[in-house]
Amino acid sequence: MTRSYSIHSFKPGLKVLIFNKPCIIQSSKFVKPGKGQAFSRVKFKNILSGKIVETTFKSTDVLKIADVQDIKVIYLYNDSIFWYFIDIKSFEEIIVSKEIVKLKSFWLIPQCKCYLTMWKKNVISIYVNNFINLKVIKTTSSIKKQSINNRMKKAILCTGVSIQVPYFININDIIKVDTRNKKYISRI
Repeated sequence: MTRSYSIHSFKPGLKVLIFNKPCIIQSSKFVKPGKGQAFSRVKFKNILSGKIVETTFKSTDVLKIADVQDIKVIYLYNDSIFWYFIDIKSFEEIIVSKEIVKLKSFWLIPQCKCYLTMWKKNVISIYVNNFINLKVIKTTSSIKKQSINNRMKKAILCTGVSIQVPYFININDIIKVDTRNKKYISRI
C-alpha cells in the first residue's frame, strides 16, 4: 500500500512523487476562492533535475510519498570518475558517479560530512553544508587605487573553485564560503 498526502498536508520540505519523479515541496499556498473549488498552489523542485516548477492541485488531489532517504555520510576521496563516501551509521562505502556530484565537488573536502539522497537504491543528489571553510591558494594582486565600492578580487580555493574575495585576503588564509551562491562570508 502506497502512502499519500492530500493537499491540506502539503508543507515545505515534504518529498513527494510528481509525474513519477521525486520532488521536494518548497512552498504551498492553500486558496479558497469565493466561488468554485479550493485549490493549492505548489512550488516544487525536481530532485533529479534540480528544476523548479509551480503548479496547482485541486482540493481532491493526492500525491504519493516519494520513497526518498537522506543518508548522512563522510566524504573520503575521489579518482575523478567516482566519489567515495562512507555511511556514518552502517559504515558501508557508497560510490557516486561524476554526473551526480557535478558542481558539488567544489565543496567536498576529505572528512567533511554531507547528505546523499537515495531513491530506488540509487544516489540521486548530494547536499553539502551551507557554509564551509576553505584555504586560499591563489589570488590576483590588489590595485591600490580601487574605489570604495570595488574592493573585491578573484581568489582560487584549495578545491579549485574561483570566487570573489575582499582585497585584504591573502594566500594561505582560511575563509568561510556560502556554498549555495559561492559568496565570501568571512576570514577565519
